[in-house]
Amino acid sequence: MLISVIVTTYNRPDALAAVVHALLAQTDPDFEVIIADDGSKQQTRNALQAFAAVPHGPGLRRLVHAWQPDDGFRASAARNLGVFAARGDYLVFLDGDCIPRPDYVARHRLLAERGFMVSGSRVLLSEQFTGELLSGAATTPAHRRGFAYWLMQRLTGKTNKVVPLLHFPDTPMRHYRAVKWNRIKSCNLAIWRDDYAAVDGFDESFVGWGHEDADLVLRLARHGVRRKGGAFSTEVFHLWHRENTRATESENRKRVEERMKTGVTLAEVGLSAHPKAEDKLITIVE
Repeated sequence: MLISVIVTTYNRPDALAAVVHALLAQTDPDFEVIIADDGSKQQTRNALQAFAAVPHGPGLRRLVHAWQPDDGFRASAARNLGVFAARGDYLVFLDGDCIPRPDYVARHRLLAERGFMVSGSRVLLSEQFTGELLSGAATTPAHRRGFAYWLMQRLTGKTNKVVPLLHFPDTPMRHYRAVKWNRIKSCNLAIWRDDYAAVDGFDESFVGWGHEDADLVLRLARHGVRRKGGAFSTEVFHLWHRENTRATESENRKRVEERMKTGVTLAEVGLSAHPKAEDKLITIVE
């Protein structure tokens, strides 16, 4: 089964480069990486083109840059464009400032189960520590570091947690919040492609920061998709960044609350709106 990793990004090429380096080092035998770009400038394109000459694991099938014009915060549209460009039956959504460990895709594969979406987790990194990791001074990249290293960073206050980096097996306990849809983040989320298509993907009418992921998860739940916990298996390292403007947060939250009262499953403007004339798809590795 081909897994498609959809990585959202916007004008942060240093963080994206760290994420792509980690994805090129994945141990999984059959996956592709689609960069879902919400209108980044040339620096991001240059950073991605440089990976054409970088060695990668044998499991990587493609690295594709899917770009849309910069017209405000349109993460939903960028993710739908990424899915349109993808070929996999299983979708793993990852933010472009979340560094995965080498077995990240392989562990999502192990947890994949029909009828479920897998909600992953993240370890938050401090501002200072993020700067250190992105400076290029470290001899070993973050995704190659072991548990002892991350334990030390936790003890010195550079991360918010460390215990979830331990690996727990896939057991029925991962279904313990199967019907809970709140607090699921699209920065680390896996969904079967046919389930995603059945609700027409992310709703692109959600413009600006906030709650487009809650809306998707709510509609998936109405479609019959349940939740499976991905913590203690699929943790990623979330690089520090300034908070995005939350001017639209209350409006988007209100929309989700209103939708909770209805039986809506389909996006108002969704995956079926693609391709759009302004979209650009560039294959970097194949």
